[in-house]
Amino acid sequence: MTAVHPDPRPFPHRVARRVPPAALAAVVVAGMAVSAWGARDRTTWFLETVWVLAGLPLVVLTWRRFPLTGLLTGLLAAHALVLAVGGHYTYAEVPVGDWVRDTFGLARNPYDRFGHLMQGFVPAILVRELLTRTSPLRGSRWLAPLTVCACLAFSAFFELLEWLAAEIGGHGADAFLATQGDVWDTQWDMFCALIGATVSLLLLSRVHDRQLRALEAAQRVV
Repeated sequence: MTAVHPDPRPFPHRVARRVPPAALAAVVVAGMAVSAWGARDRTTWFLETVWVLAGLPLVVLTWRRFPLTGLLTGLLAAHALVLAVGGHYTYAEVPVGDWVRDTFGLARNPYDRFGHLMQGFVPAILVRELLTRTSPLRGSRWLAPLTVCACLAFSAFFELLEWLAAEIGGHGADAFLATQGDVWDTQWDMFCALIGATVSLLLLSRVHDRQLRALEAAQRVV
């Protein structure tokens, strides 16, 4: 009898390989629909999920010309669901975050911190894939640091959007800001994105390189 060994590759890779991209897109659409139904604040829901509303059609429309690796596809779907949950409840009031806060005696609901970790973790693979496939940086020692810098720049840009929302909406933007009274919330958000991007590259770069080579080989055959 042949021994069956568990797949050692990261979870998003295994899921993306088993689940076709169309099925992942359907899961995201369903998650967005559930998220929108009964959302606690419609404006906050839109601001939190606008990246999915814009990104999913873009991925679908460009898929034939520019298909993504399974790893990136799985990560993007997971990130979309994280945003959908945060948009539905608002990040400061996600129930699982309340449970973590109460269980571990934290001062605040940590779902916002998790969201910003994902804001670095997933875009790191997105940026890495785009730079590897469309620039001369493939195999360069500058690829990793420039990827992290791009993720940190996006995080800073997002914080500027939050500042703009606060200027325009006043107290009405409090649910979107989700500072929960922390005067250092902006700095913590960017730091979490930085940690997420760094950890993502350390854990997933080798898997990502294998998938990029496999994708290129498949495209040459086609």
